[in-house]
Amino acid sequence: MIYLKTAEEIELLRENNLLVSATLAEVGKYVRPGVSTLELDKLAEEFIRSHGAEPGFLGYGGFPNTLCMSVNEEVVHGIPSAKRILKEGDVLSVDCGTLMKGFYGDSAYTFAVGEIAPEVADLLRVTKEALYKGVAQAKAGNRVGDVASAVQEHAERHGYSVVRELVGHGLGRKMHEEPEVPNYGARGRGPLLKEGMVICIEPMINMGARYVVFERDGWTVRTRDRKPSAHFEFAVAVGKEGPDVLTDFGVIEQAINS
Repeated sequence: MIYLKTAEEIELLRENNLLVSATLAEVGKYVRPGVSTLELDKLAEEFIRSHGAEPGFLGYGGFPNTLCMSVNEEVVHGIPSAKRILKEGDVLSVDCGTLMKGFYGDSAYTFAVGEIAPEVADLLRVTKEALYKGVAQAKAGNRVGDVASAVQEHAERHGYSVVRELVGHGLGRKMHEEPEVPNYGARGRGPLLKEGMVICIEPMINMGARYVVFERDGWTVRTRDRKPSAHFEFAVAVGKEGPDVLTDFGVIEQAINS
């Protein structure tokens, strides 16, 4: 069942997602060579709790940490570790969730660690562009397939591939609600988008082939060919006049560029 949110509920979701953005901004300040992913995870947990929320991922389905931290060929759901030390040229996808006042926040950003190869920088740029292309279609009267196809078309136009096994989702009192929001599909297909729906649009785009492997830890998903992957995610309220983005990448980019 798809739950439509009231204006008041959307504001609570916005509050959560702005906290997720602020957390990603705080983490982004410390993304550099020599830092472990576990250090960043602890920083995020402290930051979230200090703002009156709980980490949305910690314990969710048995996940052991606050952040999903996925490096290079890891697509999503990487587990933070003291042994995973970032190095120059890595890319780090950080997926973060919060739970506050009965609602969830959920967003992801892929960070460059120091100077990265130009072709990897292009992957990050195009993945973020694909996100914005998808978001532009998140308006009442369109369908999920309009969002999905906009993401897919942009990624594939640039020679990249779209992960099929993992998708976006509705967001509200549960972390994962209906509808599923794939990053591939046909225009005019899928559930109808209605005012009051809140969805997470999250392109997961590979430099190489689209195929992935689910690692033995039960969480980490990586590219089969071990080429880099990028992941960006917005929470978006579907409005009558167009999309209302509840996530703020501006604070993240200001933090990492300052």
